[in-house]
Amino acid sequence: MPFKTILAIIQSEQDAERVSDCAGALASRFEGHLIGLHAEALPVPYTSTIGFPEAEFIQASTEINAERSKAIEAIFRRRTGEAGVSAEWRSLENFSGDSGHSGITSARSCDLVVASQGGADGASPDVDALLYEAGRPVLVTPRDAPALATFRRVIVAWNGSREASRATFDALPFILEAEGTEILVIDPPESQNALAGTDIAAALERHGAVVSVHATASGGLATDDVIRNRLAETGADLLVLGAYSHSWLKQLLFGGVTRTVLQSMPVTAFLSR
Repeated sequence: MPFKTILAIIQSEQDAERVSDCAGALASRFEGHLIGLHAEALPVPYTSTIGFPEAEFIQASTEINAERSKAIEAIFRRRTGEAGVSAEWRSLENFSGDSGHSGITSARSCDLVVASQGGADGASPDVDALLYEAGRPVLVTPRDAPALATFRRVIVAWNGSREASRATFDALPFILEAEGTEILVIDPPESQNALAGTDIAAALERHGAVVSVHATASGGLATDDVIRNRLAETGADLLVLGAYSHSWLKQLLFGGVTRTVLQSMPVTAFLSR
């Protein structure tokens, strides 16, 4: 099923072009409709020394937020206009100023969400909120690499979980277009070593995908390092991952593959749960 309604979550001017270009190219290829969304923080009403709200500060904050939102909208409209796609813009406000939180309701009516990896300035939407609350897959564009919209080689990080299954089938439009897809299984149980990943590979092949299976031992490396190394070895340009198939709190405290993908994975990642 092609992605016909795509939501571009734009947090800052720094990611506006990258996200707009990626989402616009997807909307063009799938002949879909693109929604651009950005949220600003509601001005906090500080009080003066004599106890009255600081009206001038609130007014100045409101004007700054409005100018920034208009600048981001202008980038989105220019880039999507150049791509010639059907597009609309949504400018919202919330207490945190996080566009991910504001985008949850819109995302629930979309086929795909496009958002950026965390920037060097720390400005990035809350993709965790989208993954947990929107129920839709999220394509995360890398910070330090091209924001691709067409993928030649795909790696599916497969651990047999519900989240991995959901992500794999959600990513079918990309998998079917790719020259090849690898099912990467890390540290499979010894009893299943020869069969690990074969069922999902066969299911994808029945759809017409070109699929291979690669089972490997971590050898003491962290799972995200094994994935990173395999991406480099194969030249894959898309990673498909079931997000937070382990405890979100555990990953927040101790790290994990999903956290690495959202912060520093060097290729585009497709996440779902």
